[in-house]
Amino acid sequence: MTPPPPTTPPTSPPIDPFAPARLGPLTLRNRIIKCATFEGATPEALVTDDLVDFHREVAAGGAAISTVAYCAVSPGGRTDRHQIWLRPEAGDGLIRLTGAIHDEGALAAAQLGHAGPVANAPSNRAPAIGPGAIPAPMGMGLTDRLDTDDIPALVRQFADGARLAVDSGFDAIEVHCGHNYLLSSFLSPLLNHRRDRYGGGVDGRSRLAREVLEAVRGAVGDDVAVWAKLSMFDGVGTPGRGRGHRRWSGFNVDDACATAQLFESDGFIDALEPTAGSSLLNPMYLFHGTPPRAEFAAAFSGVMRTGLRLAGPVFLKHYPYTDAYLLPLARELRSAVDLPLILLGGITDRESIQTALDEGFDFVAMGRALLREPDLPARLHADPATRSRCVHCNLCMPTIYSRTRCPIRTGEVPDPLASPSD
Repeated sequence: MTPPPPTTPPTSPPIDPFAPARLGPLTLRNRIIKCATFEGATPEALVTDDLVDFHREVAAGGAAISTVAYCAVSPGGRTDRHQIWLRPEAGDGLIRLTGAIHDEGALAAAQLGHAGPVANAPSNRAPAIGPGAIPAPMGMGLTDRLDTDDIPALVRQFADGARLAVDSGFDAIEVHCGHNYLLSSFLSPLLNHRRDRYGGGVDGRSRLAREVLEAVRGAVGDDVAVWAKLSMFDGVGTPGRGRGHRRWSGFNVDDACATAQLFESDGFIDALEPTAGSSLLNPMYLFHGTPPRAEFAAAFSGVMRTGLRLAGPVFLKHYPYTDAYLLPLARELRSAVDLPLILLGGITDRESIQTALDEGFDFVAMGRALLREPDLPARLHADPATRSRCVHCNLCMPTIYSRTRCPIRTGEVPDPLASPSD
């Protein structure tokens, strides 16, 4: 009897980025998330009409989730006093904000965090804290060491903040474990030299973040999605020790993979959002593209302006922009864990979205592209050939100090893509 010819296993059809998808307990209308980008619209640390309008426009533009940034867990946890911190007085405004997002068919996420060494202590009128005495440039000083005895109170602040957010209508909580904010500073071997149970190897350095994630999950229950925004590389030293370790390396992708595996084994989160760069040490590693050095300096005054003018080429480095530029690092995280992953970094068109989904990422996150065109997801759905008009000039970055916006969209600078007839 002649054996049957070998059969080719069926291939799965490509994932439709605009079909509904599950994220933990939530059903999202598509796989596009508006990532957290500080809106600069809360001068009194409370919700404003500007903030509501900002997120209403994003939600109306087709994103499945709009993430509100930045929701600090304490007054000292802000990068400066013009940021929301989660307390009862903020509740009514947050309810109005989440209601506006829901009215447009999207879900609302709150980015929960503590700025740690990125905090501006004089502005907050509260000390910046960290794993030890490390530089806090925004306050032009050093952080206070977070004593072990004070850690339970900090963990409770995260839990209480998460509960307040959920009671105010948020569907999801993103815990900020990136960019050398407080939890990320504990993760960093460059910044964390503690010799107690919160220092040392990855187990010790990740302990604070894991305690926070456990407390947040305990506070919000199982009907809310919880994910962690986790740095893969802070832009200091080498991306991975296996590829040429240098003594002064910061947090890298090897650390990130080990940390992500611990997060996954704990079972308290529904997803991870890999990120990169450091607000403290190397912010442009997150953004890539043209560094807006002069514009950043102009956003400050006095010593900070002078310092940024002098140190701009060192602090604001140039990394060439390419679509999906964090994908090479994120692939390593994808191979390390089974948790759903949200890919960000240069997601601007249908091709980059489909590439992410085809490589096993579950969702994508957009930031700058939605500042330029809040309706980009809806337009990509209607016409897959749509191209983003974001030119990655990063002129939006310094606007966080004066209401976050795209200066090209508002007409403050010429649009390089405009035709002569526009």
